[in-house]
Amino acid sequence: MISADWLRAQLVRPGSVWTAVRTVATTGSTNADLAAAARAGAESGQVLVSDHQSTGRGRFTRVWEAPPGTSLAISALLRPPPGVPASRWLWLPLLTGLAVADGIREATGIRAELKWPNDVLIEGRKVCGILSERVDGDAGPAAIIGMGVNTTLTEDQLPVPTATSLALAGAYVEPGGVAAAILDALGAWYARWLGGAELRAEYAARCTSVGRTVRVQLSATESVVGDATGVDANGCLLVRVDGRERAFAAGDVVHLR
Repeated sequence: MISADWLRAQLVRPGSVWTAVRTVATTGSTNADLAAAARAGAESGQVLVSDHQSTGRGRFTRVWEAPPGTSLAISALLRPPPGVPASRWLWLPLLTGLAVADGIREATGIRAELKWPNDVLIEGRKVCGILSERVDGDAGPAAIIGMGVNTTLTEDQLPVPTATSLALAGAYVEPGGVAAAILDALGAWYARWLGGAELRAEYAARCTSVGRTVRVQLSATESVVGDATGVDANGCLLVRVDGRERAFAAGDVVHLR
């Protein structure tokens, strides 16, 4: 298990967005744990890290679980100030993707790319999924941002053939260093976002969805196919469909070519 004291020393410092760090060997879901804390009034900047969760979730309530010690479950509780419009919250999973890619490169030297809106890829294979949730309580709304990073999964442990791990990509993995680098980068991106920075060009440059023909799965029965051209000011994916550009705030994206 990662040392909470060590991780706290790396992250909780003057000027940082991080205020408290906790690590556990195993839990049901780091997102669920922090969501409960948020409803109870926990302050912004709390972090929970585990190297095993038994009831982790992805988008659309998909189950996410890996053998103990083969992945990192990282969740952060952030409370954007009331002046930040709700429409801008869509940027939270996107800037988290940027942070995960930055942290992986810092900790391992491996270059990762993004797939809108919630995946981080290495050579086209998923190494990290992101789940951002809004939680409301007496203390106001909070964002719970969860990251599931495949660290040392072997080929026969992968949940699907399109997944990968840092170890399979050739990295020497030190879990504490990976977690610290990702969270340090997330704090920096979040601070830029709070300051009103324009992130569209930086995100689009690193997102493999942009510039490709994609299928956006909107529901079990509805999807659209078009050419992804970028993201708008709110982080929606822009897709040219039948000659008209449409903005999508949510949906599963499949890269067609």
